[in-house]
Amino acid sequence: MKGMLVIISGPSGSGKGTVVKSLDPKRNYALSVSVTTRSPRNSETDGKDYFFRTPEEFIYMRDNHQLLEHAVYCNHYYGTPRHYVEKQIRDGKAVVLEIEVNGALQVREKFGEAVLIFLMPPTLDVLYNRLVRRNTEDADTIEDRIRRAQEEIKLINRYDYLVINDTVAEAVNQINTIVEAESLKPIRNQDAIKHFKE
Repeated sequence: MKGMLVIISGPSGSGKGTVVKSLDPKRNYALSVSVTTRSPRNSETDGKDYFFRTPEEFIYMRDNHQLLEHAVYCNHYYGTPRHYVEKQIRDGKAVVLEIEVNGALQVREKFGEAVLIFLMPPTLDVLYNRLVRRNTEDADTIEDRIRRAQEEIKLINRYDYLVINDTVAEAVNQINTIVEAESLKPIRNQDAIKHFKE
């Protein structure tokens, strides 16, 4: 079976990181690690959560076509290393990218078969409360993230699926169902189809 690109994005505070980390490791997932210029949070490790790089290092990667997509989000660069993603797809994996909305739409232009999933809390109030409880940003940054969320919500119709993250377990279950259904599409099973025809 041909691999696929599964993009999970949504507003900051929607629970993307928690949901992605909760995906069943026994399934055929490969989690991509993004490059960023922001500082690591206390619980984050370089090479596991993100590749933390200086702006100069990031610009070098961007200019040398080493990134599948890149974007600026809240004054920091984010990008997806191209080589890792392409290798995992060749190996038949469902490569999961946890990236922001504009980055997701960039990838869709390059990989028309990418599966785009928009993750959203039940309400904006829930989103705001999650950002406050996270206790990693000041009030101005939180307000900036809420404004950004309102802009991102306008782009939901450009996605294939909407998953409401009320509970992590249910969101993960829905994502598993989406990936299983997508893996059955004829476009991802050309070898089997060729065998039937022969």
